[in-house]
Amino acid sequence: MVLKKVTMMKVTPSKAIVIKINLFFLTFFLVVYGFLLLSPSTSTISSSWSYYYDQSPAASLIRCSLRECHHKKVEDGLKMKAVLEEETESNSRKKRKMVKREIPSFLSANVSRHNIIHKLKIGLVNMEDEDISDWKYIRGEDIKHIKFQKASKNFEWKDLFPEWIDEEEETDSPTCPEIPMPDYTSYGKFDMVMVKLPCRYPEEGWARDVLRLQVHLIAANLLVKNGRKDGNTKVVFLSECRPMMEIFRCDDMVVNEGNWWLYKPDMVRLQHKISMPIGSCRLALPLWGKGINDVYNLTKLTFDTGKQRREAYVTVLHSSEAYVCGAITLAQSITRTGTKRDLVILIDASISQPKRDALAAAGWKIRMIKRIRNPRAEKDSYNEYNYSKFRLWQLTDYDKVIFIDADIVILRNSDLLFNFPQMSATGNDGSIFNSGIMAIEPSNCTFKILMEKRKEIISYNGGDQGFLNEVFVWWHRWPRRVNFLKNFWANTTLESSVKNHLFGADPPKLYSIHFLGIKPWLCYRDYDCNWNIGDQRVYASDVAHRRWWRVHDAMDKSLQKFCELTPRRRIELDWDKKLARGMGLQDEHWKINISDPRRHV
Repeated sequence: MVLKKVTMMKVTPSKAIVIKINLFFLTFFLVVYGFLLLSPSTSTISSSWSYYYDQSPAASLIRCSLRECHHKKVEDGLKMKAVLEEETESNSRKKRKMVKREIPSFLSANVSRHNIIHKLKIGLVNMEDEDISDWKYIRGEDIKHIKFQKASKNFEWKDLFPEWIDEEEETDSPTCPEIPMPDYTSYGKFDMVMVKLPCRYPEEGWARDVLRLQVHLIAANLLVKNGRKDGNTKVVFLSECRPMMEIFRCDDMVVNEGNWWLYKPDMVRLQHKISMPIGSCRLALPLWGKGINDVYNLTKLTFDTGKQRREAYVTVLHSSEAYVCGAITLAQSITRTGTKRDLVILIDASISQPKRDALAAAGWKIRMIKRIRNPRAEKDSYNEYNYSKFRLWQLTDYDKVIFIDADIVILRNSDLLFNFPQMSATGNDGSIFNSGIMAIEPSNCTFKILMEKRKEIISYNGGDQGFLNEVFVWWHRWPRRVNFLKNFWANTTLESSVKNHLFGADPPKLYSIHFLGIKPWLCYRDYDCNWNIGDQRVYASDVAHRRWWRVHDAMDKSLQKFCELTPRRRIELDWDKKLARGMGLQDEHWKINISDPRRHV
């Protein structure tokens, strides 16, 4: 033990020296690091990514349409800047490595034919590493590389498509981060635009990639702003996967040869699309200023296609008659707003003839469809045939349709929604839209693509909403008042007060109410039966419930009978009420005496 003690005493001085040296270098490192953080270059990078809301895991799990439900951090004067790709030595070397490709046959023929008349002017986007020097008929002086700063990989999709924005502008005005764009005025007119698209498909699905969107938007703006006056400028894409249908419609594709895609876009439609915000970080439709009852100035939205537009409101029923009452009530609610648009309903053979007659009497033009199976759904599951909604794209006798779920009632004239392009909708969770109400542009080729992708695309929720969100990743945000969900996720007094005020306001402040949970026609009219079931109580609102029944009661008596309760449903309601009484639920809805005459029909 003595020897051990002596040895330790001999080692201690050397350890002290080492510790002092380490502390010195650590102090030096911290001073240098602190200096770098305070320098202008690094502080700019840091501040550009301090965004508007708390991105903690807890915040990301909350789903609500009120500001109080989203833990949003506001920093006065802070605006998100563009995050640009850094030019590194390795990137420079990569760009200098040129790729030689054969000119596609359709392009060779097009170029040679064009050059008989005059020199073909071509704008190249993202094609710096493509060697086209040997391409016949294309002269170096006739092409121009479009210069732009690429968006960084740190620029994420959720920055353009946040889950929540301050639609009511209670604390700030929603803004979008900047996507760098070229100076279009520094280029002349082009006969053709050639674009190399970044593509991570199929390994990572139909990628939500900001750089990919940036290149698409640059191409679209070039065609509109620098295209020929006669509108005949074409665009050629070099890509392993299909260009974004949200911007370049499949109807406008002329030919596809390997990785080459030739499009002749409809310039009026394309110009309308690029007038939309770059993401759902800003409303495409600011419906109101201080007064909800003001008529919106449609001149800000309208675009002239040169022909009479054919438009319709549409809903879909398949596999069951459970939503027939909802569809009848929906039709009546739309008609009461004074619209002149057609009302079309797609139904399958599961709807009996008496129910079809009632739907027609309510105002629907009936179209029979064959339902479409979801190949990933289990047999006899609720979502087994929910891909039947794809049939909406086969309504090609209409230029545009507004799809509305049958568990929605419309409270205000919504014809202005026809002025928005596909895909326009309200926000849901994360960066996705809610498919309950959406603008659709019917197209047989779009329908064909949806059908082809059924087995390939994985829907996040197993339904059509999850599928469509993987196809139409670039969408335009309508205010949540257009498709106001009946839910109370935060379960606070403030949320209940605000939402119930909106549900009951007269004249209406909402454009529609989307009845989540147990549907009003499947409850007694005395109160919302969602109160009686534990996991359904987030959908319970007696105010919204009464609003639906007001629409129902305004219908013709001959239509109201299609909302009667089945004997089985009456037994289920009484049983749920008995269970609520046994649990002693504090709201005590189970004490209410049922006076609904349908109980005895």
